[in-house]
Amino acid sequence: MLDWINQGIVTWGYVGIVLLMLLENIFPPIPSEVIMPLAGFTIAQGELNFFGVILSGVMGSILGALPWYYLGKNWGEKKLRRWIELRGQWIAISTDDLERSQQWFRRYGNLVVFLGRVIPGIRTYISIPAGLQNMPLLPFLIYSTFGTIVWISLLTFVGYWLGDNYTLVKQFTTPISVIVFVILAVGITIWFYKRKKR
Repeated sequence: MLDWINQGIVTWGYVGIVLLMLLENIFPPIPSEVIMPLAGFTIAQGELNFFGVILSGVMGSILGALPWYYLGKNWGEKKLRRWIELRGQWIAISTDDLERSQQWFRRYGNLVVFLGRVIPGIRTYISIPAGLQNMPLLPFLIYSTFGTIVWISLLTFVGYWLGDNYTLVKQFTTPISVIVFVILAVGITIWFYKRKKR
């Protein structure tokens, strides 16, 4: 996969970065933790410039987030509410829980989207609840873009700084992704347990 990513950036330049980051958001197994540090390395080689790489990475990432946003938006609250009414007891979720989550997302949704775009492991999927909760498109794009700029800039700078060793970025971000998933899984498990017990 590394050779394929490298070839895409070398051959297509900024357009290649846009396409790779778009695919990374639609098919998460393609890691941004490799794409952007490699792009940062090309900056160090004098082949691309920093601003162009950041802009390309952000554009591709935001374009890739839109299908997930519209998936949540088109599935919609009515279908979700109907599903919860029929099968919600299987996972201890009620329509009252749905209402509370909507109130919570309306209150903190902007921050959730911003931070979600910076956290490995959930940055791709944060677009689904945003669409599901009918977050307006403009705020979604604004906060997604700000969060994405932080993530893309960090990966690009680290790749530039590491030079030939840019692949080390993946080694550091993979444990972070695992930790995030474990924390989420434990939190959800505790919540389900408390709901069942109650």
